[in-house]
Amino acid sequence: MRQQKEIQSFEDLKVWKCARKLQSKISKLVKTFPKVEEYRLTNQIVRSSRSVARNIAEGYGRYHYQENIQFCRQARGSLCELLNDIITACEAKYIDKSRFDTLKKDVDRCHRLLNGYIAYLKKAKKKSQVKEDETIYDLVPDNH
Repeated sequence: MRQQKEIQSFEDLKVWKCARKLQSKISKLVKTFPKVEEYRLTNQIVRSSRSVARNIAEGYGRYHYQENIQFCRQARGSLCELLNDIITACEAKYIDKSRFDTLKKDVDRCHRLLNGYIAYLKKAKKKSQVKEDETIYDLVPDNH
């Protein structure tokens, strides 16, 4: 039986940890890119890699399932943007096929975790909705 750890911060989320590892790999990778790409591909690939973890963290901090889901969708978009940039780097011969394959697997893993987290949030959102037959109405009049 798997033991589940309580999530107390976005830092406890597997998907955030995965995104941070990917971000770290990208930070090291771009140091090998040509100087001419500094304000083009290098800047963009770093920004997209950072955006993934940043959006997961921001969504977690919203405390509402729907907002969290929306930020996770933005993170997923950033992952796709990152994959596009990695493909561009490979086509430009800034990285070899082996490195590309490894990074693509990392992106795919984060993508799967993110989709799983979104599915979890959707399910948790449905469970937290109050059904009318379970509601105890407050007798204080509404002032609207």
